[in-house]
Amino acid sequence: MNLSALRHYYPWLVVAYLIVLYTSSFIDRTILGLLVEPIRADLNITDTQFGLVAGFSFALLYTLAGIPMGWIVDHGSRRMLIAGGCAVWSVMTAACGMVNTFWGLFAARVGVGVGEATLSPASYSLLSDFFARDKLARAMSFYSLGIPLGSGLALLIAGSVVAIVADLDVRLPVIGSPRPWQ
Repeated sequence: MNLSALRHYYPWLVVAYLIVLYTSSFIDRTILGLLVEPIRADLNITDTQFGLVAGFSFALLYTLAGIPMGWIVDHGSRRMLIAGGCAVWSVMTAACGMVNTFWGLFAARVGVGVGEATLSPASYSLLSDFFARDKLARAMSFYSLGIPLGSGLALLIAGSVVAIVADLDVRLPVIGSPRPWQ
């Protein structure tokens, strides 16, 4: 492949990569809501507490963190912000599966919200650099495919994984025996 062809395809490779990240973030957001009953039963929490964990803790910090993330995007490295945010939300998603209290789950969901708040501002800015104004809407539309892809995959993944691991007897170092939802 020559340099000219690479320059033509590279922006679309960036779009594809960002779609994968956005899809992953929507899997993280959606999957918790699909595991309401086992989480409520295992952590012995109320509907109100679950609502705080699934909605409030994530949404509030996602929304509030998005504002300074926009400033950081304007003044820093967008690629590093995306990488750092992805690392934070990945670690905090893993933490969601290791907690055993309401407040632990609440704190982990706050971390997921903060981590995921980095992706869209940085992605929009990156895409605006790679695409001319007359092609930017198409690139943004493809990026937005991460929402339905992530939501749909979460529906497929959650039920299947819980069903598969429900009958397994797994013992992990430090953690012990995780519950099927974990």
